[in-house]
Amino acid sequence: MEIRTLSPEDVKEIATANSSSQVRAIPIDEIDTTFKSQFTDLISAPLGSRILSCSDEWFADASNLVTPTPPIRKIGVFTHAGAWYDGWETRRHNTEPADWVVIRLGVASGKVAGVEVDTAFFNGNHAPEIAVEGCFVASEADEEEVKKAGYKGWESILGIQECGPSQRHGWLLEKLTEKAYTHVRLLMYPDGGIARFRLYGVAVPVFPQSVDEVFELSATVMGGVATSCSDQHFGTKDNLLLPGRGKDMGDGWETKRTRGEHVDWVIVRLGTKGEIDKIIIDTAHFRGNFPQKVQVFAGVFEKEPGNEDKSWTEILAPQKSGPDKEHEYGVEALKEVKGKGYTHAKLVIIPDGGVKRFRVFGRRA
Repeated sequence: MEIRTLSPEDVKEIATANSSSQVRAIPIDEIDTTFKSQFTDLISAPLGSRILSCSDEWFADASNLVTPTPPIRKIGVFTHAGAWYDGWETRRHNTEPADWVVIRLGVASGKVAGVEVDTAFFNGNHAPEIAVEGCFVASEADEEEVKKAGYKGWESILGIQECGPSQRHGWLLEKLTEKAYTHVRLLMYPDGGIARFRLYGVAVPVFPQSVDEVFELSATVMGGVATSCSDQHFGTKDNLLLPGRGKDMGDGWETKRTRGEHVDWVIVRLGTKGEIDKIIIDTAHFRGNFPQKVQVFAGVFEKEPGNEDKSWTEILAPQKSGPDKEHEYGVEALKEVKGKGYTHAKLVIIPDGGVKRFRVFGRRA
């Protein structure tokens, strides 16, 4: 692979190259509805995304960019470098065209649909302009080159866009990128601060070669997406498909308390159509607010289904749930799964409560 040196002039030229493409700025109150429930944040820290390198992080660490929770402010708190900020902030008076940070996606690779940059609490020291680039590398040797300032393999994903102080900014690409990327670089012109960076898109997973191998059909890293739910007052539905068992109740799915007869539900689009062999419903950290019962449905859909769609098939009858525990249901507990492929699964909790993870295992159909 040829590695060429990137001059300061090249940086601006590459970032500007795609600025004429059709990119639509999304109003702040439409960012969540535009991207969430349809796409995955490909660089979310819980997925395993990593900061590989950056030009500078004098005032605040670049690792804050991929924190899944909203930014916070600590007024009057100072570090040895200056005021404390929950974001990435570089020195003043950058002599290069832009500061930059290189990030490894949390999925094997992904196609990009849009970008969000949040400058929350950066006012007077926010990034005036940003751009996003991507590349695909498959070896550790190439990844070492990606870390360097002079790497020439970047392609523009989002051309230079203006940012304002202390607010969310969203941009929707004209269409999903044709190429999948393993790494992205966020450029900040010329310097300043950014609180959060989100890269919305579709995971392009590496499926097992054998169709008989069982894997987690619902996992975010395999392309699973939680598309809708009845409620997510305390914890979001997207947490259900993350790897691991999390660290506390904050990284699970939790609904409001209800009174009277009630159920809550969440719908998951599987990463690929599959024959289901096992389901795990994990109530880790939910000790006094776990659901009383859980129930699972599955279906085959070309369009995203709703809760009341008549094509849902019950595959797990209501089961008593318990606190802080992985509840595993194999083929002996499941019904209507042998020899059948499904594209979606629906978890129902009775009447309400919290679930940490919802894992659907199976084989490609």
